[in-house]
Amino acid sequence: MCRRFTRKGKDRDLAEALNTIFPRDSPPHYNIAPSQMVACVRSHAESTNREYVELKWGLVPSWTKDVSIGNKMINARSETVAEKPSFRKAFKQQRCVVLADGYYEWKREGKAKQPYYVQFKDQHMFCFAGLWERWDHGNNSPLETCAMLTIGPNAVIEPIHHRMPVILHPKDYDTWLDSSIQDPTILSSLLQPYLPEEMEAHFVGPMVNNPRNDTSDCVKAWQ
Repeated sequence: MCRRFTRKGKDRDLAEALNTIFPRDSPPHYNIAPSQMVACVRSHAESTNREYVELKWGLVPSWTKDVSIGNKMINARSETVAEKPSFRKAFKQQRCVVLADGYYEWKREGKAKQPYYVQFKDQHMFCFAGLWERWDHGNNSPLETCAMLTIGPNAVIEPIHHRMPVILHPKDYDTWLDSSIQDPTILSSLLQPYLPEEMEAHFVGPMVNNPRNDTSDCVKAWQ
């Protein structure tokens, strides 16, 4: 699962790898939560051009009549995304990446849940595999939303949780963002747990439980 993440680094560190022009760096965010706007890069079915865009986290399918469905659709399971009606169109031709440099996961310990912060050992920025949709029912402000894909855990995450977000390898950015590639076998092959030897996790304090807390204290190691 992925319910909270950080983007505290410089977005433009990913600009060259994604072959995208980025705006100026945004302020750091230490506790990004569902329903908030998240920084993404995407391409369109009609064009090979990529664009930096902010999308609301919580995917709303174009065909639904109830936009509140997005509150439940922050993640999509990689194993079933090609078949699920809510995700299969986006998986086929409306893929994106979500910019991040770490995320939180909660481990159940008895009746309590202990939050952990997960990042790369060198703390570099990375991209979650995402899907995006546009909901437009005749108003002047179409709603654009996204969801992140999840997969089974690697060796770092397995002691904490049974799922983890898909972190794309940089060599796979071009394939994932190429909307002309629609073969589910090719796309699904990119959705793997990231190499555990490059990642680490540590305890953090309970302040991350409240999304209104958005300071560097959220990611600090906690005893």
